[in-house]
Amino acid sequence: MNNIDKSSGKKWPWIIGLSTLAVVGFSVATVKVAINNPVEMSEYGMQSYHTYDDNANEIINAQIAFDKKYTIAFLTPQIVEKGTVIVYKITDKSNNSVNGAKVDVVLTRPDTTKLDLNLTAPTVNNGIYTFGPVDLPKAGRWDIMAKVSIGDTQRYYNFKADTRKSETVEF
Repeated sequence: MNNIDKSSGKKWPWIIGLSTLAVVGFSVATVKVAINNPVEMSEYGMQSYHTYDDNANEIINAQIAFDKKYTIAFLTPQIVEKGTVIVYKITDKSNNSVNGAKVDVVLTRPDTTKLDLNLTAPTVNNGIYTFGPVDLPKAGRWDIMAKVSIGDTQRYYNFKADTRKSETVEF
């Protein structure tokens, strides 16, 4: 009186085999998606995040030293898709205009670095540094990153802006 179903033992090799194939298939799909959609390198501080992390303390100390001597105001009211003008005003703590600063600006999208616009050599008049006008290749959200160097001090300024809104926020 042996009523044991011997066919159930034949299912497990198929289940294990199909599960293994599914795991391998999902792994291949994950690698393919990752290759087709690479992760963009962060350019916070206008350098790779590895360099930024390695020098974080020096960057913070340089920012503190810079802020003790100088003040920078971002004067651009809004970025627009056509004809954006980026303007900074640099003064010392006595409110005297600073004309000898080196200011480099990068306009970048938060999702890709392929559309980056590097702005150098601004016109300088009475401490007001003017870049542009520039046409942005795409409407929407942009990060405005600047590196300001005066003598042996330097500071990074980062702003978030959108061509559809007038708000600009420092980050």
